[in-house]
Amino acid sequence: MSKEATIHIVVNTDENKVPERIVWSASDANIVERRAKAMILAMWDEQDRNTLRMDLWDKEMDVEEMKFFVHQTMLTLADSFEKATGEDRMALSMRDFCEYFAEKMDLRPGKLGAM
Repeated sequence: MSKEATIHIVVNTDENKVPERIVWSASDANIVERRAKAMILAMWDEQDRNTLRMDLWDKEMDVEEMKFFVHQTMLTLADSFEKATGEDRMALSMRDFCEYFAEKMDLRPGKLGAM
């Protein structure tokens, strides 16, 4: 039996179309109007055989948070790549780069603290 789920994203912008507030909900996870400071959405367009991408962050997202966000996104991308392709050696190389990135960006565990 198939199941349908929805993800709803609302982005409020200022007069210059700069995001001020990002809120999302997910029907199958019981998440309702949860705030997010940033998002990266990527979808594979089967017809054009190309990636459609949207990167947004609100005015409150600071540089340190963005560094952690990008680092964590790259780590999860390595996980997704490995799971989807079985390319464990390349996923390991991606994780090695993430470790290098974290070192160069000084992303120590607990650096952001409880925000």
